[in-house]
Amino acid sequence: MRILFPRTGDLNLPNHLSIKPSKLATGVWIEPANHLVTGNLKNWAEFAGVESIRIPGYWMCKTGSETPFGSAPRPDEKVVYYLHGGGYIRMSAHPNALTSAIPQNLVQLSDSVTRVLSLEYRLASTKPFPDAHPFPTQLLDALAGYNYLVSVAGFEPKNIIVAGDSAGGNLAHALTQYLVEHQDSQDVPIPNPPGALLLICPWVDVSDSCVRDGENRKNAASDYLKSPGNYDYPRAAFLGPHGLSLAENSHYISPASLLPTVKTNFKNFPRTFINAGGAEVLIETIRIYRDRMVEELGEGDGVGKGDGKVRYFEMPDGVHDYVGFNWFEPERTLTFQEIKRWFEVS
Repeated sequence: MRILFPRTGDLNLPNHLSIKPSKLATGVWIEPANHLVTGNLKNWAEFAGVESIRIPGYWMCKTGSETPFGSAPRPDEKVVYYLHGGGYIRMSAHPNALTSAIPQNLVQLSDSVTRVLSLEYRLASTKPFPDAHPFPTQLLDALAGYNYLVSVAGFEPKNIIVAGDSAGGNLAHALTQYLVEHQDSQDVPIPNPPGALLLICPWVDVSDSCVRDGENRKNAASDYLKSPGNYDYPRAAFLGPHGLSLAENSHYISPASLLPTVKTNFKNFPRTFINAGGAEVLIETIRIYRDRMVEELGEGDGVGKGDGKVRYFEMPDGVHDYVGFNWFEPERTLTFQEIKRWFEVS
């Protein structure tokens, strides 16, 4: 697989510096949220020399919907807050990006969701390109977008579904972890955590503690990622000055790590849907993440199959992010049907 880096012009996609008009989405500027930064997030940001800034987001609406993107939410209207994948180094929230096929499909699934906000967070880079936007830049951006949904757009946190694919799934986990751990903060007015979490083929072990063994290695023959080594550059760019030690010690970015230094904590997490492809190179890490979450929250689907919070759906022949490929049928449609079922009881 040929990796495209952010400085090379990824399909002429925009980045956090501009809003590119589209008939499929409406761009909006999101103000920084430095007033919501505390604890380890504040320490990480100061160490990396980064802060929250104004960034774009793209509103996508259901086909035929008469709901303007800026209108006040209807009573109990749910909204998907989408964080795109791309290894933290590429892709975009813009509807022309490959990963945007996922939120564009999600908004069509259920009458309970008529709008999706996809965030144009800053992309990381490192040598041979300029060092830029390391962790926790993307978490600061995700927090700003979440604050926009609650404080500006007017959505109740219980009606927000935080979602992401691949690295976006990693970011969705980190944002939820931060909101859960600081919901009772006396220092900053943190919004309540979301009502639901949707993770599509999430990258949940940046430490790479087990990805080179077992089925992860075997699936290099079936997955377009080919080998975990394709994550070497994204990992270095994302971790930046923190180095690998942060990934080896943080449950924010490596919640599926096998290293004893990582202690996961899913207490008070919302209802969660985890999707994975059985033929992807990250499958074992996703299963570890699932098992740890199920151990604390229990497994269930909200319609009589278990009373826990975790719904797991694995497609045996699915490659990484297969739901983003319209030709990957019938697996793609079957997966969206399961997500729709989960949407309607969340």
